Amino acid sequence: MRSRYCAYVQENEKYLLATWHPQTRPASLDLDREPRPRWLGLRIKAKLDHDSEHASVEFVVRYKVAGRAHRLHETSRFERIQGRWVYVDGQVKD
Repeated sequence: MRSRYCAYVQENEKYLLATWHPQTRPASLDLDREPRPRWLGLRIKAKLDHDSEHASVEFVVRYKVAGRAHRLHETSRFERIQGRWVYVDGQVKD
């Protein structure tokens, strides 16, 4: 989760797509949009191992766009494929 957050901060589309589950991975990401977000921080709230191959992470990300503060509160699902954890999908919370 932390490495994917860092990849968003660095606009590293290649890494984000490489760490996305092949069944849910989009063809590309729109990281060149304007205005760009200014990332302010990641807080991991909880991590739950469902079994040796499945886990979830609840987190809050804070960022600003055009001077306006935002936060994303999500629980993401991950799956281990060939020894590497990949992002499957996430449920955004209000």
